[in-house]
Amino acid sequence: MKKKVISIALCLTTVATLLAGCGSTASTTAPAETPAAEIETAADTAETTAATEAASDIEPVTLTVYSPGNETSVPTKTIIKYAELVAEASGGAITLDVHHSGELGNDAEALQSARMGTIDIVFAGTSGYTEFYDDAKILDLPFLFDSAEEAYEVVNSEIGEKIFADLPSVGLEYLAEGDNGMRQISTTNKPVHTAADVKGLKLRVPTSQMYLDCWQKLGANPIALALNELAVALSNGTAEGQDNATYHLVANATYDDIKNFSFINYMWMGCTMSANSVSWSKLSPEVQAILKEQAVVAAKYSFDTIAEDNKTAQATLEEAGVIFDMEPDIQSFKDALGMPDYYQNYAEEPWFNQETLDAILAH
Repeated sequence: MKKKVISIALCLTTVATLLAGCGSTASTTAPAETPAAEIETAADTAETTAATEAASDIEPVTLTVYSPGNETSVPTKTIIKYAELVAEASGGAITLDVHHSGELGNDAEALQSARMGTIDIVFAGTSGYTEFYDDAKILDLPFLFDSAEEAYEVVNSEIGEKIFADLPSVGLEYLAEGDNGMRQISTTNKPVHTAADVKGLKLRVPTSQMYLDCWQKLGANPIALALNELAVALSNGTAEGQDNATYHLVANATYDDIKNFSFINYMWMGCTMSANSVSWSKLSPEVQAILKEQAVVAAKYSFDTIAEDNKTAQATLEEAGVIFDMEPDIQSFKDALGMPDYYQNYAEEPWFNQETLDAILAH
């Protein structure tokens, strides 16, 4: 901005000099200086006008954006916000045709469709990407982040770009990493304050080997169940607890039998936004820049939205009689796993990258 102010001031001085040289007899007094505030305002206006003109030069384009969740889910709220952000940033030149609520398939089907090109942009759980993109599995390691805020800063930095650098090899272009919540632990019987409290606990986890590995190491009895089986399992005693984000318990109605909740922040879940590589290659650099920049803004929106949803969900759970442990002994869980040596159990996996892991843990 300082350079712009100087340039404008020099131009005004030059004009004044030229007028004097042309023999103007209107006045022999030097013209009054234009206030710096007015010059800055003029520069800002010129900058805004230039940006508007640049946006107006973009060839109109319409792209399909999809998230499998229903209209009230955070991923769907995020792509609706994304469409608004992109439209505004492009002066209406870029239209994102928003679809959700299972219209174009579940997570796995949507990701496949995006890779094939029948969906231009997809926003889906990062765990779904790990089915065909191994490098994303590093984000499934426990205790990588102390909070969702820390996760946002890391995954939307050069570290995230590095993790998803090879995504084009599977037909997708990485745009940004959104939030799907920090996983906690809640139980139907006893409170959990330290790692010792989970010994023998029948704990429902997703059908992921890394989740099973973690809880087996902690001495629990993890049970891999689909989410739609969880409520019944908690009711009949097949499961005595679950590891889920706060808002997930309310959104998925899996809290009727829950009595205790502990904020152990043991696992962060992401949602990845990506575009079909062929569709992406057909877009101008200007359009690509807007889509990429606004994807990161939309990702931040997802983190902020989940943070608010977690507060609302906690209030709902407290009204239902759930007792919260706000400060469990998180270090006891890390010690029980043997951190950071625990990560070396995966050192021979093709997706494991010590340099990336060290960069994540350094934050």
